[in-house]
Amino acid sequence: MTYLLLALFGGLSGTTTVLFGFGGGFVVVPVLYGVLISGAGGSLAEQAAMHVAVATSTCVMIVNASLSTRRSARAGTLLKTWLWPLAGFIAIGSLVGALAAGLVSGEALRVAFIVYLAITIVDCLCRRGFVSRTVEGEPRLLGRWATGPGGVLIGAIATFLGVGGSVMTVPLLRRCGLSMNQATSMANPLSLPVALVGTFTYMLSGVMDAPALGTGYIGFVNLAAFAALTLGALFGMRLAARWVGRIPDQLHARVYVGLLGVVMVSMVLV
Repeated sequence: MTYLLLALFGGLSGTTTVLFGFGGGFVVVPVLYGVLISGAGGSLAEQAAMHVAVATSTCVMIVNASLSTRRSARAGTLLKTWLWPLAGFIAIGSLVGALAAGLVSGEALRVAFIVYLAITIVDCLCRRGFVSRTVEGEPRLLGRWATGPGGVLIGAIATFLGVGGSVMTVPLLRRCGLSMNQATSMANPLSLPVALVGTFTYMLSGVMDAPALGTGYIGFVNLAAFAALTLGALFGMRLAARWVGRIPDQLHARVYVGLLGVVMVSMVLV
């Protein structure tokens, strides 16, 4: 029953990955955290629940972001000018964030996750440029500060919380004048550095520093949960593909913020 639940939420993560550029972290972390603290993963996994949830989330993100990036590349919605060198700086920050996550408690990670969501929601609703586009004409390019230090910060926060960075890259690109369809398509390739660096670091640090979680784990990554979530995600991504580009831009932005609110409330209540 536990793995069926994970597969169902994996399907939801696949759907939101395709349509909104996020899904791995914002769907997987609260669900897997809730499953683990119920004792489903064993007593040691329950103690390290938030670390396991974040690490497994980054692993699922590799599959989701890779497949969605491939689909976007085929559709021609990837804009190379906004991808590089931002992706490189995000990768640098990802290493910092993954190492930092191993230094804090699981409860501190959970609180940070909730606070981060709350700030993002308020920013999207109160600052102009997200819900409705304010840039006229051609989208503007990212400045040096947004690309360099901004990219490192995005990578560090995203990997620390296991959320992929889309919740920062989508508003950032949106305020440059990109449509929601373009911004969410770009979020997936920009999440790949977070997923790859984060997964490797969590696996390595888990093996070196964590108590033995038992069979079925590589470091902090729960392999059975990863498999169930990924299978569900593949179905969800296929289902969502037909809606890409069909959602009105402003509605797309409003639903994006609404989903973040749902995730935040669920994490508070867990």
